[in-house]
Amino acid sequence: MGSYRSVMTVDPPPETGTPFERAARDFVIDQVWSRPGLSRRDRRWVTLTCVGAADAPQSIEDQVFAALNSGDMTIDEMLEFVLHFAVYNGWPKGSHLEGVIRRQWSRIQSERGLDAAIRPPDNATLGSTDWTERIAEGTREFIEVNLIDAPAPETPYIHAGILNFVFGHIWQRPGLCRRDRRFITVASVAVCDAALPLASHVGSALESGDITKAEMDEIVLQLAAYSGFAKGEALHYTAENAWARLGHRDRPGH
Repeated sequence: MGSYRSVMTVDPPPETGTPFERAARDFVIDQVWSRPGLSRRDRRWVTLTCVGAADAPQSIEDQVFAALNSGDMTIDEMLEFVLHFAVYNGWPKGSHLEGVIRRQWSRIQSERGLDAAIRPPDNATLGSTDWTERIAEGTREFIEVNLIDAPAPETPYIHAGILNFVFGHIWQRPGLCRRDRRFITVASVAVCDAALPLASHVGSALESGDITKAEMDEIVLQLAAYSGFAKGEALHYTAENAWARLGHRDRPGH
């Protein structure tokens, strides 16, 4: 799983002349990506979130190409990822990321002699247009995802944003499973240095069982490789504290 060819789908690997280039190949690709704790697809969600949030132009191009070219993600999944990513990292970053995805998809399909057309989504995926029902559904989804009571819809942010859109729509969309959305969200709140959402989403991901402790430990390492060890350390301590609160003080991850 961890060879340059399998991760970046480029052969032969580029020459490594600087300390950074050697570490990127020998540590990040050969050691981090090769670890058995997460699938390559899971690692891609974390990595794509990190490079997208970092506004790293070449890394975004390379990682998007690799995710699509490898077949680990479909074009529909990648476009759905953009929407979820934009909620937690901002619309300008999401707009740039979608442009890269569309460009790399066209490149790959052209090289394979295939049609690069993207199927437009069905309006049915937008959900209910009854706003009372939408808020009720958002409240239920908030509780299911976060495992705490939902806030009262007393402000535009909570009413229109959190309960109507984020949990009344985004988390319920069929394009990605809840586990995929957990990976993207945990990585997003970690790279954004958002302490309260970080504690909430890490805790609920572990408590729900959608992500095991062993998997969370691997997310920490993957994120540290692409967003820096200081952000990885913050995620690590958040996960350790959440795991302890859940009554698990040992190291096993299940």
